[in-house]
Amino acid sequence: SSGINAEWPLRPGYQTSIRQFLALFDDSMEKSDKSPITSKRISNIIDYLTYEVWKYQVRGLYEEHKFLYTLLLTLKICLQSNRIKPNEFMTFIKGGAALDLKAVAPKPKSNWISDMTWLNLVELSKIPQFSEILTQVARNEKLWKQWYDSDAPEEGNIPDGYQNSLDVFKRTLLVRSWCPDRTLAQARKFVVDALGQRFADGVILDFHTMWGESDTKTPLICFLSMGSDPTAQIDTLAKKLKVDCKPVSMGQGQEIHARRLLTQSMSQGGWVLLQNCHLGLNFMDELLQTITEPAGPVHETFRLWITTEGHPQFPINLLQIGLKYTNEPPQGVKAGVKRTYNGVTQDQLDITNMPQWKPMLYTVAILHTVVQKRKKYRLRLCVDTTA
Repeated sequence: SSGINAEWPLRPGYQTSIRQFLALFDDSMEKSDKSPITSKRISNIIDYLTYEVWKYQVRGLYEEHKFLYTLLLTLKICLQSNRIKPNEFMTFIKGGAALDLKAVAPKPKSNWISDMTWLNLVELSKIPQFSEILTQVARNEKLWKQWYDSDAPEEGNIPDGYQNSLDVFKRTLLVRSWCPDRTLAQARKFVVDALGQRFADGVILDFHTMWGESDTKTPLICFLSMGSDPTAQIDTLAKKLKVDCKPVSMGQGQEIHARRLLTQSMSQGGWVLLQNCHLGLNFMDELLQTITEPAGPVHETFRLWITTEGHPQFPINLLQIGLKYTNEPPQGVKAGVKRTYNGVTQDQLDITNMPQWKPMLYTVAILHTVVQKRKKYRLRLCVDTTA
C-alpha cells in the first residue's frame, strides 16, 4: 500500500485511504486470473492489483504529475524486487549534486562538458558498469560529443561499447547524467521495460465507468484546472442514463440550496453537482456527515458530483472516501485522439455511409488534439491572414 500514497506530498488532495486500497485489493482477489499453483496465483493478484492501483491513482492526478507518479511507482517496485540497487536509485535521483568539483577527478579542458555534467559522471563512475567512464570520455571526446549533440541521445548509439552492454535502467542513468532534458523520454522506456506498455499509455477518463464504480456514499470529486470543467460530460452522462442532474455553484449563501437539493435527491433519486466547492469549504464537513450518516433511506440512483480547485483546507476525510479525477486533455497525440473517440458513439460513427466521413472524423480528432496541446501557450497561436 506504500505505492498508493507515494505521490501525496505533491498536493494534499492526492491522499488516499487504506479503505480505498482494500477495496482495490478485494477486487483484485476476485477478478485476477485463478491458478492452482500458489506462486502463480500470488503473481496474478500482484500484477492485477498493481495495474488497478496505478489506474485508480493516475485518474486523480494532474497531467504534470501523472508520469512522475508512474516513474516513482516503477522505481519502488524495482527496488523491492532488487532489479535496481539503492545506490543506483540515489544516483538517478541526485546525480552529482552533492559533490565538489575541486574534490573530484579534473574535468577535460574542453568547454562542451558542463561542471554539473562532469559531477554527474563522477557519481555515475561509482557504479561498476561505469567505472571507466571518466577515462573513456577524456580519451574519446569526439564520439561522446557527437552522441551528446544529437537531437535524441537516448535513441543514438552510445560510444565505448555501452550501446549493447547496458540494460534499460543503466541506459537511463547514463542519459540522466549527460542530458537531463532527455531523461523523461528515456524513463518512459524504462517504465515500459519494467511494467509494460500499458503503464506508459496513460488512462483515458471514462465517466460511465467511473459512475459504475461509485455508490450513494462515494462522491465523485474533480480537481479543476483551466478549461477542464467536467459539467458538460456529467450532463451528457445523466441524459444517457435518464437521470436528473441538479447543479449548484457553491459560494456565499449557496449552502441553503445545496442542502435542499441533497435532501431531495437522496430521498427521491438523482444526481447533485456541487461546483467550485473550494468556495464553500465551511459546508464540506456538514456535507461529509450528510452522505456518510444519512438521516433516512437513500435512493439507489443518488450520486454526488463535486468539483473543486486544490485547497489545503479541503477536508481530507471527504477526499479519502471519494473517487478523484481530473479532466485535463491528456498528454500526447495518441492519448488525445483516444479520448476524443471515447466520446464518439457507434451511432455517430454509422450516421452516414459516405466513405469520406470516417477519415474526416479522424482528421478533426487529430486537429482537436493538436489545438488542445497548444492551449498552454494561451494566445500565442499564429494565423496567417495573408493567404
